[in-house]
Amino acid sequence: MRRPERSTIRSSPNLLPVATMLGIAAVDAATGSMYVLLPVYAAGPAIASARGTVRSVTLMGAAAAVLCLLSAWKTGRYDDLRLPVALTAIAYVTLASAYAARSRRKIEQSLVDVREVARTLEDVLFTPVPPTIGPVRIGASYVSANHATRIGGDLYDVEPFPGGLRLVIADVQGKGLGTVRCASVALAAFRESAPSAHALTDVGLRIEQALERRTDGERFVTGILAQIDTDGSLLIFNHGHPPPLLLPRTGRPMPVESDEPVPPFGLAVLTGTTDLRDSVTRLTLNPGDRLFFYTDGLSEARNSTGHFYPAHERVPRLLKSGTPGEALDLIRADVATFTSGPPDDDSALLLMEFQRP
Repeated sequence: MRRPERSTIRSSPNLLPVATMLGIAAVDAATGSMYVLLPVYAAGPAIASARGTVRSVTLMGAAAAVLCLLSAWKTGRYDDLRLPVALTAIAYVTLASAYAARSRRKIEQSLVDVREVARTLEDVLFTPVPPTIGPVRIGASYVSANHATRIGGDLYDVEPFPGGLRLVIADVQGKGLGTVRCASVALAAFRESAPSAHALTDVGLRIEQALERRTDGERFVTGILAQIDTDGSLLIFNHGHPPPLLLPRTGRPMPVESDEPVPPFGLAVLTGTTDLRDSVTRLTLNPGDRLFFYTDGLSEARNSTGHFYPAHERVPRLLKSGTPGEALDLIRADVATFTSGPPDDDSALLLMEFQRP
């Protein structure tokens, strides 16, 4: 297998050190022997260290020394004892700046490597959801509160199985890298079991077992497991998560509340809840019906006055527009307008539209 090429930092040309030294030369020429500006030429390599390479810093140092000599010759200070002092200062500043540039480049390259690893992890965790599985059209959207990455504590996935499709959407309690690890464990368990498990309850059990084995046991996961059969039959297990919103093709939108409470993933052992067959919500979807799943990053988005985004008031009219993907784009734009700022929490959205088989 071909090994991916290592990314490198490429510095864009920086004219500020050159402009600074030329400005010093102009001032020095205008003032003549009135002021001694020879050591100030060391500003060139010092400024170059902020963005340049060791080579560019060295070149700026050499240019500073040349300008210093030319200025001393032109103003008749070539034999001035302050000239060796100025050249020594330029040399020391150039060496220090080259060291600083070398250290900065190493740190930048380490950050590039970390971001490559993060992007690889993101691609593993969030594989693209197909736009259609069987008779169901799908839209998916994820926004991370961390601007440097696309991943966080929220998760979703959709997997086909012989009778239709199964999906999970969940939110890991807490923040930080521990939530990402917990999310990856839950996703891996779902992807492994959803395509082949005999019943949806078996998928939930596999997620519980994976969280018990592979995490520290200090986090829980609120989430929803759902199954849509090819004939429109819908099964939902809600593990302490915001209820999905059903948008019938004809009729009023309504939240799909669970009849029996189910503890979040990771707490079944503590509560002694292992048999979830009596807590399933059963519905039948008709062609054109849409089902909207979301995490609390949507419903708890705040505006400048501290008010929450009124999801159940504003979302229904947006969800009926265009394809599922286009409808989710409208929601994202509406939330951005409401909050007037970047998100302060991760949020995942899934929109399912059942079509005629």
